[in-house]
Amino acid sequence: MAGALTAPIARSWRRCVEGGLDPTGQPENPVVSAANLRERRERRGLLRRLAVVEMQLLYSQIAGSNFMIAFADPDGVVLDTISDHHFAATAAGRTIIPGSVWNEDIRGTNALGLVMREKTALSVHGREHYFSCHGTVSCMAAPVFDGSGEIVGLLDASSSHEARQQHTMALVRMATAQIENSLIFHEQMGLLILAFHPRVEYLSTLSAGVIAVAGDGRIHSINQRGQVLLTCTDARPGKHFEDLFSAHFPATMDSLLEGGIIQVRDHAGGGLFIVCRQIGGRSGQAPPPMVKTVPRKIHATFVCEDPHVAEQMRNVAEATKTGMPIHITGETGTGKEIMARHAHECSGRKGPFVAVNCGAIPGTLFVAELFGHEKGAYTNARAEGSPGLIRMADKGTLFLDEVGEIPLSEQAVLLRFLDTMEVRPVGGRKDERVDVQILSASNRQLEKEVEEGRFRADLFYRLRAMAVVLPPLRQRQDFLEIVRFLMERIAPGQAITDEAIERLRQQPWPGNFRELRATLQRIVMRTEGGCLDEQAIMPFCGAGGDVCPDCLGHPLSSRKCEEIRNTYRVVGRNISEAARLLGISRTTIYKHLRGITA
Repeated sequence: MAGALTAPIARSWRRCVEGGLDPTGQPENPVVSAANLRERRERRGLLRRLAVVEMQLLYSQIAGSNFMIAFADPDGVVLDTISDHHFAATAAGRTIIPGSVWNEDIRGTNALGLVMREKTALSVHGREHYFSCHGTVSCMAAPVFDGSGEIVGLLDASSSHEARQQHTMALVRMATAQIENSLIFHEQMGLLILAFHPRVEYLSTLSAGVIAVAGDGRIHSINQRGQVLLTCTDARPGKHFEDLFSAHFPATMDSLLEGGIIQVRDHAGGGLFIVCRQIGGRSGQAPPPMVKTVPRKIHATFVCEDPHVAEQMRNVAEATKTGMPIHITGETGTGKEIMARHAHECSGRKGPFVAVNCGAIPGTLFVAELFGHEKGAYTNARAEGSPGLIRMADKGTLFLDEVGEIPLSEQAVLLRFLDTMEVRPVGGRKDERVDVQILSASNRQLEKEVEEGRFRADLFYRLRAMAVVLPPLRQRQDFLEIVRFLMERIAPGQAITDEAIERLRQQPWPGNFRELRATLQRIVMRTEGGCLDEQAIMPFCGAGGDVCPDCLGHPLSSRKCEEIRNTYRVVGRNISEAARLLGISRTTIYKHLRGITA
């Protein structure tokens, strides 16, 4: 195997052997304390915010599933992750978590640890990992440099070895380039920022060099691409503009500040085009958009990654082929109408989807609204008559929402229609046959309604030829994907971290999707900055947060309890490890784990 390894990976394996690591064993799983993680995040606040925004875009660009994007500090400590639930549920997903440490001397050959050593973008695929237990994972990582050329962060895209995409490394490198450029723009807002490239059409892309220049011509920052383009020149902070380019600085600035693009030469004789991207001291200026050629992933109209819901949808698709009536149950806001519309689409019917809120129709008008009426059939009837909702749904689908609200006296009429599929309008004399797929839904327990005599048993069994039960949001296994799906519609491109989603997952959500959507809208509206992390979510979570019953309502105890429970989850529910990291006894840990959520 060693003969097939690339030079950087071969060097890494050699260091691992010399360090006494056993490739067949289990590596240590070091995780820093919650307080240490918080301090590391605060220390790199701006960089982290910029990184999470790019992580979100990178996540949306990588096709397929089973991916995780992670951002780590220069010590290899993971600060944030954005993942799908497929990868998060794997052994690798449970170890690449905020606070986990990925140094080579502990974890063996891995992308984050290797990039820390080699200071360049690298991939580690499958069995290239030193520890055999990591052989099912592919990792692609790249360093993030500041304007002085120091590594300030590491960006990683990890996936199952089978799911890896050939273009992922290019996307990771584009993301790190954007972070580096954004960091220069945000940190050097009082300076002139210039972009340069040998080809004028590349000045607005990530291929351009970027430098921040003071009014006296002194270089304060230069991005990595700029270092490459000026490789024959001693291009580094502290140098003067005229040390890099064969051009008089004051004259060059006069031309650039007029809004033009000028051509200069570096000291090796190469021609370069330069444009001014920021005039120092002007408030409100933001980094110019850099061209990214990979399109965002197109999302479906709903999320269906939960195995139970996916099976229900497959069953619904089969049932509609035979025209079987389908009854959908679930709490308010669990997506009953979405399921009904899915059934209509699966049926392939050419007619319309007609939804009826049975609870909104007065009992005395129920028959007329469904079956229609002739003109003048009854007092206050429409002068021109009405075809009725059933006939409007001919060759299509009739969705009877809140079917449990139909008055008992009118249920016999609906039952007769289901038996014959014939409609006679109020005041009419002739029956008309229709072809309609019948769907119904209720958040009531109709079995109980039947037992108590409020709903006809024969109608119940006729409507429920097939039953679909939608789980509440708190039981959905695809909660992470649901949040990302809603965020893409509420605030496209807005980043949200895995830890923030986990905080949301711990809430009860009695209003299900509707409540979650409304909460996310409030969070987005009231949060400044480019990313939603755990701190942004906390004010919108229920009183007391995730704490044990004894600490609920006691602010000081609640904060301690919350840190204990979060640390317990971070270390994979290892009581001893949580106690070691927090410096408290196992008994104290046990005390605060009462009623902990999954």
